[in-house]
Amino acid sequence: MACHGNPDLSLESLVASGRNAEKISLPTLQSKMKCDPEGYESELFLLYRHFDSSLHLFHQQASLNMHSDGSGNGNSGGDPIVAKELGDLAMFLSHVTPFYPNQLADFPKKLSDLLHSTARSLPSNLRCHLAQALILLMNRKMVDIGDNLALFMELQTLGDRTLRKLAFSHVIQSIRRMNQKHKNETKNRALQNILFSMLQEEDESKAKRSLVILCDLHRRRVWFDDRTANAICTACFHSSSRIMISALSFLLGYERLEEADDSDDSSGEEDMTPQKAQVVISREAVYKAHHKGTSASKKKKQAKLQRAIRTMKKQQRSLSEKNTSNYYSPLSHLKDAQGFAEKLFSRLQTCNERFEVKMMILKVVARTVGLHRLILLNFYPFMQKYVQPHQRDITELLAAAVQACHDMVPPDAVEPLFKQVVNQFVHDRSRTEAIAVGLNVVREICLRIPLLMTEDLLQDLVQYKKSPEKAVSTAARSLIVLFREICPSLLIKKDRGRPTDPKAKPKAYGEVNVSTTVPGVELLDEDNENSDTNESESSASDYDEAAATDDEKKHPFDVATDSINDEEYNELNEDGEASENDELGEESDDFSDFHDDEDQESDAVSSKVEEESDEDVDKVDKGDPITKKRKFFDVGRLSAADTSLRALKKLAGETMGPVSSDSEGGILSDKDFRRINELEAKKRAKLALAQHGLLRNGSDAKAGAYKIPNAEQLRNKRMNPAKLEVRRKMTKEEKLELIKAGREDRVKYQAKTAIKKKKTGGSSNRQKEHKKAMPMAAKRSKVARSRQEKKRQQKLAGKQFRGKKAWK
Repeated sequence: MACHGNPDLSLESLVASGRNAEKISLPTLQSKMKCDPEGYESELFLLYRHFDSSLHLFHQQASLNMHSDGSGNGNSGGDPIVAKELGDLAMFLSHVTPFYPNQLADFPKKLSDLLHSTARSLPSNLRCHLAQALILLMNRKMVDIGDNLALFMELQTLGDRTLRKLAFSHVIQSIRRMNQKHKNETKNRALQNILFSMLQEEDESKAKRSLVILCDLHRRRVWFDDRTANAICTACFHSSSRIMISALSFLLGYERLEEADDSDDSSGEEDMTPQKAQVVISREAVYKAHHKGTSASKKKKQAKLQRAIRTMKKQQRSLSEKNTSNYYSPLSHLKDAQGFAEKLFSRLQTCNERFEVKMMILKVVARTVGLHRLILLNFYPFMQKYVQPHQRDITELLAAAVQACHDMVPPDAVEPLFKQVVNQFVHDRSRTEAIAVGLNVVREICLRIPLLMTEDLLQDLVQYKKSPEKAVSTAARSLIVLFREICPSLLIKKDRGRPTDPKAKPKAYGEVNVSTTVPGVELLDEDNENSDTNESESSASDYDEAAATDDEKKHPFDVATDSINDEEYNELNEDGEASENDELGEESDDFSDFHDDEDQESDAVSSKVEEESDEDVDKVDKGDPITKKRKFFDVGRLSAADTSLRALKKLAGETMGPVSSDSEGGILSDKDFRRINELEAKKRAKLALAQHGLLRNGSDAKAGAYKIPNAEQLRNKRMNPAKLEVRRKMTKEEKLELIKAGREDRVKYQAKTAIKKKKTGGSSNRQKEHKKAMPMAAKRSKVARSRQEKKRQQKLAGKQFRGKKAWK
């Protein structure tokens, strides 16, 4: 560590033991003491006594100056030469203290006591030197941070900017270093208690510095626990408005919007575990983007592919944030969220702060209500008086109102606010911007509480889809898309389109859907069904091929039986069913005394088989030879099979198809869960590709439907006020700047001749062919071929070649 420009000692010469008399500077003596501590003990005692005498002299001079001035302020100080010498000696002794722990055992306590008692009366330079000396001792682990945390917090309140920065950075770095490898909860709790007690004091300067340190450590994820989050939230009730504003701004600024980049601080990157994004893109899409089409179309496809990949990575990042502790808000760990919201709302109703502060309180209350799904019924009538188109920051107010809506709030409590938004914003005399904002707010509120919308009101709002203004028509169409998913019956037939679920209805108030299956197990069942159908198709094709090859080797009588007409087949089928029913009846009579339940099951299975056989006969009558052959084989197998209950159950299970493993009550293995994750990733990939226009044909193109977020996603989602506003049209200059910004990496256009002239290196193969010496006959033949080719092209130019006519 640098010694801050320590000069040579001017009081007396320091004589090294065993050497001739010479003047030694403090940095030189310091380095020699570190190399040979035992040889310089006498110099150490001399300098330590000199430090005590200089400290005593400085106190005497400071007291004399204070009495002579008579002012009593603490900045009178002593002699500046003595003060500088005292600071240099303090730095020197702090550097050599680790090498003389016994001789300088009381030196750290002297430094801390000096700063505790006379910090306000010391000159600024001497204060900084003493603080640096104490920080050096703490970095060398000679002093504990817990013993001097209160001292460094007081040093930040002295009004010295340099000292405040020094003390603040030291406290932050010391606590970070202490928790770098493992967290010591005992030490952390002791330090937190000191800061929490300072935060509750009436002294504004101390409370402000403790709040700043707590917020910084929480943002850096050092103290990332519930105690720190609750302490920051309770600072919103401090008597000082400056402390309250600082706490509110931290709570509002901590949560980043989902649309912004997820760029974390350097400290946050250390704690976050790197998660590799698994992007599933079909090989066909990648191949088409790089190998099919012109160069311009390939560039477009590659750009679409990159956008789809970015969309999937963003989705996976958001999913990982929701599944891990990275998705975090200080408000989400409130111990008493209902009490916090009610107390803060009561302060909002009674405070006389300026409008910006009221807006901050209102946003925090709305975020808390939406995050914890609280019921604060007085909040919605309070916001009604602010819902006016001419109100200042109206979009932020409406975004707060949307955030405070959730499915646990009674619709009757939000209905007056909802009607006021519609009446004040959405009418014919309103401006275009107000109508668009009103429709967007209606859509977001109905997404959270669909029961507010009535059929007549929806029909009126939907009429704005014919508006010539693009913002208004887009907002009205988004409302139509929403209700196609949640309640298509409210729309007229023309606006319903083709909804995914025509009978969909919003849940009643208080209704909860209890999941009885593992999430995503239906994807696993569909995948199993697809694999089973593929296997059955392959086995059926193999059976058809085998039957075709066996026909050549059959007896003439066997071949004749295969060519039975439809009437004989129907008669045979009816006889088989009758005999089969007789056999089933006899067997059920035999077991009637012991297995009544199994009788009913066998009757149901037999009736099921009869119905399927009738359907198969109908299909055969329609003239499908493959189906006829295959179903005839099944009927024969049924009539010839053993008629025991076990065989019938097995045959019924094969006919009814596979049952999901979860509905059977089976246990899914780790392999099944990994397969579910893969299928969900593929589903998200298809959705992203369909959204970016990379899937246009087939059933996969239908995957781009509007997906309704669930209550948990809406709870964690922060409403962006910019989404409610109408985008302002860009001017020509702004459009040109945006275009030029996208062309920064593009190479400047040049003609091919200019590129050839600037080319460095040897000539190309084509240029070498031109210079190659050719025989005369080869030149003549080449010229003749080129002449004939030109004539042929001129002959076909401007005409469509239709081939030679047959009659000529």
